[in-house]
Amino acid sequence: MSLLVVGLSHRSAPVSVLERAALTADAQVKLVQDTVAAEPATEAAVLATCNRIELYADVDKFHAGVAELSTLLALHSGVGLDELTPYLYVHYEDRAVHHLFSVACGLDSMVVGEGQILAQIKDSLARAQELHSAGRLMNDLFQQGLRVGKRAHSETGIDRAGQSLVTFGLEQLAAGGDVQTWARGKKALVIGAGSMSSLAAATLARAGVTEIVVANRTHDRAERLAQIVTENDETDVVARAVTMDAVPRELTRADVVISCTGATGLVLT
Repeated sequence: MSLLVVGLSHRSAPVSVLERAALTADAQVKLVQDTVAAEPATEAAVLATCNRIELYADVDKFHAGVAELSTLLALHSGVGLDELTPYLYVHYEDRAVHHLFSVACGLDSMVVGEGQILAQIKDSLARAQELHSAGRLMNDLFQQGLRVGKRAHSETGIDRAGQSLVTFGLEQLAAGGDVQTWARGKKALVIGAGSMSSLAAATLARAGVTEIVVANRTHDRAERLAQIVTENDETDVVARAVTMDAVPRELTRADVVISCTGATGLVLT
């Protein structure tokens, strides 16, 4: 038997597809049950967040396993297989283990280093254990993934990566005063929705700004980042997404602007 993961995430699929494919709690239970009932799989677990839907299984045949897991994901997500297939990724054996470890460390998150994924992995394992779909492979995999993720957060400071520049800028704006006092009631504009922009938005939210506006050429990515920022239980910030042509208008409202894009020319003249 071998480990197989089939899934889709913010890296592979647009927001519109992710939202349509979102699984309810009942659908996740049924998906796990149907997976272990299928011929190629003996163990299974589902990791479902606002950014990803992944089905892990212990299978005896690779091609049959990919076909079965893909079909089951389409069936329970309500998105047709033909439409879903272009956005699916597949990892097998060592690559599947490596993928879960990357997810647990926050390396595969839209906001690099975010810690909520550890709780979501823990919930995924607990659900599989309750459904008796987690045998030796799933238990070992997810428990080791949790250990790796916790070590990454405690030993590397990954959740603080990329914050220094933004933090320094906020300290300058606070003119030697308390950053959170300065940030209270302020509006921020973040241009770009990549990993650095995600870190900038997370840093702004923790600093205590009231509103974050995300502008990006791909509006779906801006919407996804705004949703992640809003759903963070640790802050009360309000976030929304706009297109790049709205930047001039948003500049008149913003107290602080952070631009992190891959553009080769000037973004703000």
